[in-house]
Amino acid sequence: MVSEENNIVAHFITPVLLDVKGVTFGYEREPLLYDVHLQVRKGEMVGLLGPNGSGKTTLLRLVSGVLQPQQGKVILEGRDLQEWGRRGIAQRIAVVPQELHVPFAFSVEQMVSLGRTPYASLLGSRSRHDEIIIEDAMQAADITSLARRIFNELSGGERQRVMVAMALAQQPTLLLLDEPTTHLDIKYQIDILELVQRLNRERGMTVIAAMHDLNLAARYFPRLMLFQRAVVADAGPAEVLEPHLLKRVYGINVQVGILRGAEHLSVLPPVSETMGDGHEEESQSQVLVMAGGGSGELLMRALADAHIPFIAGALNIGDSDHTLALRLASEVITEQPYAPISAATLGQVHKSLMRVTLLILCPMPVGPGNLALLQEALMAARRGIRVLMLAPALAGPSNEAKEQFTTNTGNVLLEKTGMIQRDYTNGEGLKVIQDLLQAGATVVGSVAEAVEAAKF
Repeated sequence: MVSEENNIVAHFITPVLLDVKGVTFGYEREPLLYDVHLQVRKGEMVGLLGPNGSGKTTLLRLVSGVLQPQQGKVILEGRDLQEWGRRGIAQRIAVVPQELHVPFAFSVEQMVSLGRTPYASLLGSRSRHDEIIIEDAMQAADITSLARRIFNELSGGERQRVMVAMALAQQPTLLLLDEPTTHLDIKYQIDILELVQRLNRERGMTVIAAMHDLNLAARYFPRLMLFQRAVVADAGPAEVLEPHLLKRVYGINVQVGILRGAEHLSVLPPVSETMGDGHEEESQSQVLVMAGGGSGELLMRALADAHIPFIAGALNIGDSDHTLALRLASEVITEQPYAPISAATLGQVHKSLMRVTLLILCPMPVGPGNLALLQEALMAARRGIRVLMLAPALAGPSNEAKEQFTTNTGNVLLEKTGMIQRDYTNGEGLKVIQDLLQAGATVVGSVAEAVEAAKF
């Protein structure tokens, strides 16, 4: 029997097949993925989860070379993906789409033979070697008996198996599947995933699949990635399919557990008597954290460790603080990537500030896009809400800047906030911070002090 320790060692000595480094992509002003980092090792089976529009399909298109990152790189077998060229990519990566529309009456065998296109000679003729690979692909997908049938006349499950056989004919090292069970009844869903699992186990094929069904994902994929335009969670099913985390990403309460007699986690609708309507948890949060750019990481972890529920926001999708808040916060107020705080989002912040007793401002950079958050904080302070400014020791400004700062403000306490280093609003942010201090906001120099204050 192989020990868990040996499995861990084997994981780390298995070479990295795919390395996505800081990939950002979007259309016009609408980012779909932001600063995505992930690695997949040879022989892994990875399920991509996330709601519609979370970026799963976009990521698959970037990995397959159909799209090119606006920032970052996709590395395949140690080389930039684009260096392989279209033929080289097609010989290493195969994609199984949700659906395939064929305008011609191609037979199943003809469809599978298309998988050999990346290896075809200039004359386009097939060799005996090609024929053997096509036959093997059809046998592996269990569609040999369908060879003479017309592809468009097959059932959905049969067509899906043909598309898998086409992919196998490419002899890829990486198989990408875009929601392979969509539109299939339960029999064919299980058939397809059993086939993919067998290919992974027997042929060592690396598999990445965008999945819609959380229960099937938990059953067939040892590693899951939860997506919301960035990687929110990356671990086994027990860690990723966590009810509070799923609620943040999908916006709905669920129950997660192992049903009697079952071996795998199951995700079920909530029982109204025990789960409530989801508002009870939010009403217990007495702390709101304003952060961004990683400034809230230590505080949020400390609050979670102290079992102090908190609201976080507003945070842009893709911001590292947003990703962490989805895991730890009771509620996350979310804004689109790169976007300034909108009126609707500001309204959510205002509503949250009406029901908390403590606001903690982390040392985040302040620019025109999030200045309105400070202004909301000022209004909250004037209503009597306690406001803490977390200002751990920072590298001091230059002597010239410090002298100019003191001349302009004459306020040593304001200097301690570190705002002079983080203000990108031509002084507007500094003015709001000064007003906050006059309204009674307190400066604390450590996360520990902020957590202690949150306990009372």
